[in-house]
Amino acid sequence: MKKDFDIWNKNKKEIHTKAENKLYHEREVWWCALGVNIGYEQDGSSESGERPVLILKGMSKNTCLIIPLTTSLEKHKLRVPIGLVGGKNASALLSQIRIVDTKRLINKICFIEKVVFEQIRKTAKDLL
Repeated sequence: MKKDFDIWNKNKKEIHTKAENKLYHEREVWWCALGVNIGYEQDGSSESGERPVLILKGMSKNTCLIIPLTTSLEKHKLRVPIGLVGGKNASALLSQIRIVDTKRLINKICFIEKVVFEQIRKTAKDLL
């Protein structure tokens, strides 16, 4: 698959200069501008490089630890089902945990259930 890094670089510059940091909370699911990334790093799923993500932990008012989400039905020990997100069954891609600037957050979709969130948090801690 061909990746257009030039278009994403233009979008990333605009996010950096024009976007504002967002107020967020753990357990929230947001649309996030992940963009185009290298190799097997998770890209945004839409043409504009956006993908739903779960806020795992707040690091500061400017950064947070996120887990990208997928609607793929592929089974894997690092894909934890989280239930419906935007009317579709979703799973957390624990192999793709990363820190993002909150300027990348676009809009909040929902909260996930506390029990599910605690399961994801435990699985993430067990990775370390």
